[in-house]
Amino acid sequence: MKLKYLMSLILVISFQDAFAEDEDQAEEAKFRSRKFISLTLGVEQDEKLPPLPEDIEFKGDFRKLTTAEFSKEANILRFTPRAEGFATMTIREKKSGKIVAEYKIDVKKSKLDKVVKEIRALLGDIEGISIKVVNNRVVVDGQILLPRDLSRIYNVVQQFGEQASSLVTLSPLAQKKIAEFISRDINNPEIEVRAVNDKFILQGVANTDDERARAEIIAKTYVPDVVVDAAEEKGVIKKRRAANDGVINLITVKEQAPAPPSKMIQMVVHYVEMNKDYSKSFKFQFTPGLEDGSNLQFQTGSGGPGGVVTTLTGVINNLLPKLNWAKEHGHARILESTSLIVQDGKKGEIKQLTNMPYSVIGKDNTPGTAFAEVGIKSAITPVILGEKSGSVHMDMEFGLSNLLGSGQNGAPITSSNTIQSTIIVRDRQSAAVGGLIRNASSTGYNRMPSDVKNPIISLYASKSFQRNQSQFVVFVTPVIKTSSSSGAEQIKKKFRLRD
Repeated sequence: MKLKYLMSLILVISFQDAFAEDEDQAEEAKFRSRKFISLTLGVEQDEKLPPLPEDIEFKGDFRKLTTAEFSKEANILRFTPRAEGFATMTIREKKSGKIVAEYKIDVKKSKLDKVVKEIRALLGDIEGISIKVVNNRVVVDGQILLPRDLSRIYNVVQQFGEQASSLVTLSPLAQKKIAEFISRDINNPEIEVRAVNDKFILQGVANTDDERARAEIIAKTYVPDVVVDAAEEKGVIKKRRAANDGVINLITVKEQAPAPPSKMIQMVVHYVEMNKDYSKSFKFQFTPGLEDGSNLQFQTGSGGPGGVVTTLTGVINNLLPKLNWAKEHGHARILESTSLIVQDGKKGEIKQLTNMPYSVIGKDNTPGTAFAEVGIKSAITPVILGEKSGSVHMDMEFGLSNLLGSGQNGAPITSSNTIQSTIIVRDRQSAAVGGLIRNASSTGYNRMPSDVKNPIISLYASKSFQRNQSQFVVFVTPVIKTSSSSGAEQIKKKFRLRD
């Protein structure tokens, strides 16, 4: 009885151990990587491996059909088939012997080996693609970065007709790389570039509208060519189109701070007119003349004898010599100064005019009054050329009219001078804008006076010389000020003004 119980207990324990071992194997197989690999004789093929432990070993009979090169850095296994057949490969952890991955390898001979080699020779320099035989057709598969490589793959595959086809697509990493190039070229940390669904989205804040437009132009230069998918070409898929050239500009512009007030420019203008008159005369006159005063008189009377009386009389004029000498100098200097403060880029005008009245005869001999303007006119438009240059560009027009005297009918005689010019002068420096010089001279020799007639003897010599000079010059001095009140304190002190 005890023996039967003991045997039953051993049998139950054996069944439990076997069940536990099968359960462990099932659990191990559940998390084991299994895959079927189809190879073509003479065509290399790379296989991406799952994450592996540090110390592994390869087991199985795969070596009779193909070689396998393992790259630990890339975690890729490269198969080079040598013979047809079916084999297995297992990857185990050395210490525990645990199977990490299991592969079923089927090597077949294909008539497309030549096609594979030719395509590989033409496209071997393009990274990210694989060339293999699937369902009696050479298939080029993978993801690439450049659209021009996709065009090249298409042209190569087309040469082989139905023997080859392409499943190559653009990698999402390409859009990401292009977005990085766009962001680097824009060079603004406040503007972000993202690649979403073959579109480039620009987000962020720009300082000006020009900066926002510049970022969009840069992005459009990087947008790759449009690749039409085969399903889209045949009408299976219809993509929505947007007229944005692949760039969606969501950049906003910062609100600009109010511009600082324009600077003020004080224009100091000096009008200088100088007149100089010089006259010199010399005259020596000895021109005696005789006037006849003879007459015949008849006299009668009781008190004396009567008869004819003849009287001879004569008058000598200019008997004494005359010597006249005169020398005269006349100087006149007229100085007018004006000063006005103008905002940068605005036109400033100042006038100082006097109306001189005079009588005139109008229509139907009606007396009236007219006026002649005498004074100065100034019109200046200053523009500051840069903050650091300190130079002022000025468009100027000056006018000065003076009263010279009166004519025969009492009308005033005036002189007028006008200057128009455009110059550039540095701050607080003066420039002579323009000048006008007039010279007039006259000389007379030995002109007989009008009151001398029929002289007995004439000793007469005369010489007169007269010269008139006038000069008109305008000086301009710009003074850049931060505000119109600058310098007011000095004026108040000068005139002793108080608030």
